[in-house]
This record gives sequence, C-alpha cells and structure tokens, in this order.
Amino acid sequence: MEEDITGLRSRIAQMQPVRAVGRVDSVDGTAIWVRGLSEKACIGDRLRLIRPDGELGGEVLRIRDDLVAMLPDESAEGVSKGDRVAVMGPPTLAPHDGWIGRVVDAYGRPMDGMPLAPGPRRRPFRASPPPAASRRPMGERLGTGMSLFDTMLPVVRGQRIGLFAGSGVGKSTLLANFAKGMEADVVVLALVGERGREVLEFVRSVLGPEGMARSVVVAATSDRSPLERRRCPLAAMTIAEHFRDQGKHVLFLADSITRFAEAHREVAIASGEMPALRGHPPSVAHQIMRLAERAGPGVGNAGDITAIFSVLVAGSDMDEPVADILRGVLDGHVVMDRQIAERGRYPAVDLLRSVSRSLPEAATDPENELIMKTRQLLGAYSKSETMVRAGLYRAGEDPVLDQAIRVYPELDGFLSENSTNGPEGAFQKLELLLRRAKASPNKRPAPPAPARRSSVPM
Repeated sequence: MEEDITGLRSRIAQMQPVRAVGRVDSVDGTAIWVRGLSEKACIGDRLRLIRPDGELGGEVLRIRDDLVAMLPDESAEGVSKGDRVAVMGPPTLAPHDGWIGRVVDAYGRPMDGMPLAPGPRRRPFRASPPPAASRRPMGERLGTGMSLFDTMLPVVRGQRIGLFAGSGVGKSTLLANFAKGMEADVVVLALVGERGREVLEFVRSVLGPEGMARSVVVAATSDRSPLERRRCPLAAMTIAEHFRDQGKHVLFLADSITRFAEAHREVAIASGEMPALRGHPPSVAHQIMRLAERAGPGVGNAGDITAIFSVLVAGSDMDEPVADILRGVLDGHVVMDRQIAERGRYPAVDLLRSVSRSLPEAATDPENELIMKTRQLLGAYSKSETMVRAGLYRAGEDPVLDQAIRVYPELDGFLSENSTNGPEGAFQKLELLLRRAKASPNKRPAPPAPARRSSVPM
C-alpha cells in the first residue's frame, strides 16, 4: 500500500498543467523540424508529437533560429505539417526498490505487462560521477564462483573491467555467471540491442530465478530507436546509483558498450556531427568514458558500483575505437578467444592477454607468487605449443617447459572450473596442481588433450 502511495505521489509531482506547444514545420530525413519551441526547448528535452493516429515521442537534437530538430523514437511515417508538438522537459528516471526481479525498458516502463511503481526521487539519466578527490580506493576481493576470477584475474569491490569478445564465444553466459555468483547486494544488467527473443531467454534460462532474485534488467532490443538503445546503459547506471546511494554494493553489467556506441553514432550523425574515429563521431569517447566513470567506489556512506562492460571485437581487433577507448579507462580487461571456445574450454578467456589491475594488492604475497608461476608456465607452453604438438620437442631440454607440459591439462581444466570454496579454496587447489607438476620431473611429458566442454556459449 505504501509503495502505491509513493508511486502516485511521484506521478503527481511530475505533472505539468501547462506545456509549451509548437507545430511541425517540415520533415527532413530522420529529423522533424518544429516551429515555435526554440525559446522553450533545450537540447536533450523530450518532445511529444500528437498526430491523428496516436502520439510519437522524440528528443531535441538541434535548435536553429525559430526551428527545433526532433529525432523521433519511431518512424516519422504519418507525421504531417502542422501537427502539434509539446515540450515534456528533460528526461528523468525514478528507480524504486521494488524494481528488483523486474525487466524494464530504457525509460523505466515495465516490459512484462505488470504494474511498476516509480520511486519518490527522480534522477537525471546523465548524472555526474562522484568527486574524484573524495572517492574511496577499491575495496576487498570478491568471490565470483569461478576459479579463474577467484585466482588469476581477481575482481575487487568498486573495480571496473572490460570483457572483450567476438560473437558466439560465451560472453553472455559469462556475464550471467557473474550475475549469479559474484558477491553483491544488487545486480543491474543493461541489455543493449539484443534480439527480442533473447531477452526473455536470457532472463529465464541463462540468468534464471536465482539470478533474477537480486537483479534489475534494463533492455532495449535491436528494433528500438537509437535514442532508446543509447539511453539503455544510462538508465541502468541511474538505477545502480539509486541502490549505491543506499549504501549497497551494486554489480553493474553492460552488454554491450559496442552497441551503445553504435546507437550514439546514429544520433550524433543525425544531429550534424561528422564521423572521425573509423566511422564513430569524436563525442563517442566522452560518452563511453563518462559512463565508465559513474561506476566505481563511492564516497562517504554510499556503497560501490563494481562494473563489467562487454565489448564486441570483430576479428579480435583490440585496437578498434570502442575497445581502445574503454580499455584506457578501466581497471582491467578480460579477452575471450574463439580458438579456446572451439576446443571446448569455457569460459574461453585468454589469460595471457588478460589483466586485472587490482593486483598485486588484491592477493597475498604467496598468492601473487602462484599467479606469477602459473602465468610463467602458461606462457612457456603457449610459446612452444606448435613444436610440442608436432613432436619436435624432446623432454629434458627445458625444465620450465617440461613442467608446463605436465601441468597444462590440469591447469587448463582448472581455469574452467567453478569455485565452491571461494578464493582461498581455489588458491589451495592451484598450489596443489603446481606442486604435483614440480614433484614428478622424470615423468615424460605428453601433449595435452583438449579440456572438456563445461557450458554452452551465447
């Protein structure tokens, strides 16, 4: 009952008895030019076009003389000269604790057909990050439920990491594992540009009841306008900040920043900005960096937002603009490799190309030694793998490579295992694997068999 009253008060508070109204002057491509609002509307304001067959939402992109350019949320088909256009004001979002377990769109509207109460406080979509000089440092190490991230690539509270992957190598499944297994009070997930059927499939099958019990999913499917797809991660971050300000630890997952950048490109070009960074407008860098900066450790009594941003990299090109921009502002990056996925090891993370900038502080001295030794062995094997598999290497020529060959099958399997006893238990198992490999120097190394498939990628 209290939630209903709070939602009703919020709706009444945002009602405006009088709104400025203009008229459609012309339609130019994707832009609708409106006359009579140039002194009333601001860049970014929401507009509502009233036509005979219904209403059409949009956003102010440009203001010129007595004309305002409106980018509509949907096709401009059916719009005619003289149609009325009202200024709705700047877009805001009113997150509510009752949104946990629900799927909403980029404007906070329910996508499951059930009522959704707004919260008492309306927040802007583009809030400022916490003051840099007042933020706490990154916090303690978090359990993830996966041996790889509990040992070699630790994630700490308030850390921001990037997940760089091509399509079909298990990126969505890995994000779901984070949502279900990582230590957090609330999980906020942004699904940008996904196929419509995949949203429900992801919620029910991949995330499941266990993951949804503490999650808010914000979705903008591929058929939605670029305005809505661009707003999706902004809305999700706004929801995450709502829970962070309550002192909670929030896990923010975005899939994917690439589609966010593509949506921004469509909007920026429509506003007159020219592409410069391999087809992307210059403003895309600021959009990505500002979104990333809103995550991280909080200030004062506020909680923290631990963020994982996924990036679609075509052909494993880590130097493409979106990947290059994001990698430079994060606290670590995880690279997924198609060849590892094709031989059946999931998560298909290329450990040697991945790094967590929470190290060495996130691990003890003995744990850092285990991490360094494991990377040394994996690096030695990777460098000589072709020669080993071709039978050109003779045992005894290189003691480090001999040990790497002995431990590689078990180590490769360890990287795909679930961690049942937390980081401490995972490190104990890793130490045991390395000890066994070192204790049997006379055993002739054999080429390792591929790791057994453990999950299905999305």
